[in-house]
Amino acid sequence: MSALRLRRLGRVDYAACLVAMQDFTDRREADTSDELWLVQHPPVFTLGLAGKPEHVLDAGDIPVVRCDRGGQVTYHGPGQVVLYTLLDLKRADIGIKALVTTLEQTVIDLLAPLGLAGERRAGAPGVYVAGAKIAALGLRIRRACCYHGLSLNVAMDLTPFERINPCGYPGLAVTDLRTLAPAAADPQRIGECLASTLAGLLGRQLSD
Repeated sequence: MSALRLRRLGRVDYAACLVAMQDFTDRREADTSDELWLVQHPPVFTLGLAGKPEHVLDAGDIPVVRCDRGGQVTYHGPGQVVLYTLLDLKRADIGIKALVTTLEQTVIDLLAPLGLAGERRAGAPGVYVAGAKIAALGLRIRRACCYHGLSLNVAMDLTPFERINPCGYPGLAVTDLRTLAPAAADPQRIGECLASTLAGLLGRQLSD
């Protein structure tokens, strides 16, 4: 299996990043390397394919962007690590359900050494700690390839989540690493760990 290229993009506009992922997926060929994009976004609410506008309770000055991932509404902002997974699923011989499980396991494995027990919830993809959501995920499949990925709350302002029904669930509690394990809440270091953990679970080597 070929190496998995890690691109550290820093803070980028969500809409521009979405277009870049779509373009990458449309242009890729049989031998195009798979990539992980490690990013943070300025404040933005994103509505997935099933997203209902009524789940945005009070957007205020935060933009709302429609996108083509699965799922409902979520929030991205500074201090949240986002790992986009641009993978050829057919070549990697992994199905969408297995990939979702792997993405969740990536977060669970990252949290375990910090003394945090990450959990799945039936019918609500993502990772939860003591009932509060710490990681969300959403994917899009096109031409047997995927994009979008997962987001992990590290050290961020959580109050915008109060202005939506996170993932379509009214009153869903949301947390971050700064709340649960302050000493570990370094977005840059956590992003690197997240990427390396996912690569390991996929049986891949990371490359620059």
